[in-house]
Amino acid sequence: MASIESNQLLLAAAQACEDKKAEDIRILALDPAESGLTDYFLICNGTNDRQNVAISDEIELRLKREFGVYPNSVEGRRQAEWILLDYVDFIVHIFSAEKRAFYGLERLRKTATTLSIADLNDELKARIAATRAKAPKRAAPAKKKAPAKRAAPKAAAKKPSPKKKTATRAK
Repeated sequence: MASIESNQLLLAAAQACEDKKAEDIRILALDPAESGLTDYFLICNGTNDRQNVAISDEIELRLKREFGVYPNSVEGRRQAEWILLDYVDFIVHIFSAEKRAFYGLERLRKTATTLSIADLNDELKARIAATRAKAPKRAAPAKKKAPAKRAAPKAAAKKPSPKKKTATRAK
């Protein structure tokens, strides 16, 4: 099962796809028995090569800015018909409509569970709430005591004035 941080990254990537008007965004939760490769596939397509590059750029920029995370590898940016961003716990596939239909990743991963962005968001909120419920409660900070009132300053003791030394001379 992916960590909460991985799910936050995946959700941010999916939202970046939406913001760049990607079409048919799908999140596939892969069966761990079948895939030791990754936990999720995020699959979408753009209407043209320039949009595909814009989608991949937005995902990279957002994950770098918000989480300080870079993809392990990026493939296919030059041709832009199928761009792959590998974030280890999830892999983003950005297709042209023709290439997506041709390769049919959804058909190849029949055991995968399809999640919507709303499903992923709900799952993430539930996991965060469960983690917070398990966390030990911190003790309330002790109230600070009011500083003790200072006593009135005592009159400074008079120092004896230095005695003038009178030298006695022997006559």
